[in-house]
Amino acid sequence: MKTFNKSIIAALVLGTTAMGAQANSWENESKDAWIDGKAETVLLMNTNLNNFDINTDVKNGKVVLTGKVNSELDKELAEELVLSLDGVTDVDNSLTVVKSMDTEDKSNDMMDDDDNDLTDAKITTVITTRFLFDSEVGGTDIDVDTDNGVVTLNGSVESEAEKQLAVKIAKNAEDVRDVVDKLAIVAE
Repeated sequence: MKTFNKSIIAALVLGTTAMGAQANSWENESKDAWIDGKAETVLLMNTNLNNFDINTDVKNGKVVLTGKVNSELDKELAEELVLSLDGVTDVDNSLTVVKSMDTEDKSNDMMDDDDNDLTDAKITTVITTRFLFDSEVGGTDIDVDTDNGVVTLNGSVESEAEKQLAVKIAKNAEDVRDVVDKLAIVAE
């Protein structure tokens, strides 16, 4: 009889442990699915990227990007957009850059200007996206302009705290040299 009781207790302990691990696995899978949905959405909302050529897979908060983009800048932009999402712990950027004939024909001088313009566009897009996904910042009321890495914020916010947060988000974006704050506080 004692052996039978020990067997039942052992089975209960093992079953409870397995159920706990299964519940934890389900929770992680649902978080990953949520992150995957947010990543797909942020890439789809970005007009500089062709989202249909970019695939996302998430495992324990790490996002793997696969597919094709037109330039190194698009590759960096996709990574930066996904990395800025809540819950993302890391990004494995395995995107392949496929150069078009138009890109290869440009001269080096034009590429320098285009690179600055593209970098400015990337900065503007990343900051605007972060504003839209941050519940503490009214992203639709803030206009973001970038010129040679200098970001100018125009528009209105509801408080000094929201203003400071908007400036901090802009300053923390990659490739930003400076932020010009022209935000007005307007209580609603």
